[in-house]
Amino acid sequence: MATQMFEARGHAAIYQKYRFAPGKELQRTILTYLQEKRITAAELVLDVGCGSGQGTRFLAEHFKKVVGMDISKAQIQEAKEGLSMPNVSYLVCPAEELPFKDASVDLLTSFTAAHWFDTDGFMREVQRVVRPGGCVAISTYTLDMRLRYGECSENLTQGFREFWDLLLKHSHHRIKLVLEDYKEIFEALPFPDKQRITDIFDTIPMTVAGVVGYLESSSPYQTFMKSDPEAAKSLLQEAEKRMLEVMGVSSRETPVELWVRHVCVLGCKAQ
Repeated sequence: MATQMFEARGHAAIYQKYRFAPGKELQRTILTYLQEKRITAAELVLDVGCGSGQGTRFLAEHFKKVVGMDISKAQIQEAKEGLSMPNVSYLVCPAEELPFKDASVDLLTSFTAAHWFDTDGFMREVQRVVRPGGCVAISTYTLDMRLRYGECSENLTQGFREFWDLLLKHSHHRIKLVLEDYKEIFEALPFPDKQRITDIFDTIPMTVAGVVGYLESSSPYQTFMKSDPEAAKSLLQEAEKRMLEVMGVSSRETPVELWVRHVCVLGCKAQ
């Protein structure tokens, strides 16, 4: 079964507030691939492990019917309470048991979630529900992140990575799939026609508060919170203080850019 890391309502609310939608370059990569495979008029799109719906809403701008699904009831509740779109619906269900008929899905996606799934069980469902000629797009942003703010970008990134490395000591073992650029997921995808792109770069507009909120939303931080709440809170406070000092500003609403690298596994089922 899937690894469940985002169950608490409070965590889901933080996730909704601070997790960013797929960046423009990742969006462009996926849409260009689908155009090449002639999937631009997809009737049914599934967004598996949708969390609070950031990727689902992007898909809804391009496709007729989009269903977001997640194993976490709290995440789905956040998604439903977010921006409403008439062609989007949400379901609570595991990635390994999709409630759809065989060969009924035109496009199946997953944004920064597939490393939590049971890979074999998920891929069996991918093979079952995706129709012949249908496609998959399974992506994640990597841990290779940088911060940009004027001439202090290098020092800012160094500090960010120091705090991120401290948090990663509390990571679940499934994070290794991200560290390996989804190699295991790519190899498990049961479509001969497939590719893995590891060099998609996006710049995400954020604020100091947003960067700190992103750290708070991460699964390593939430694990740290459970084991030592005071130390976890102190780490976040110190991270914010360090950022403000390096940037030479006082407001946590000061804009900053988060540079991220995405990995995307794309595939098309044989006709």
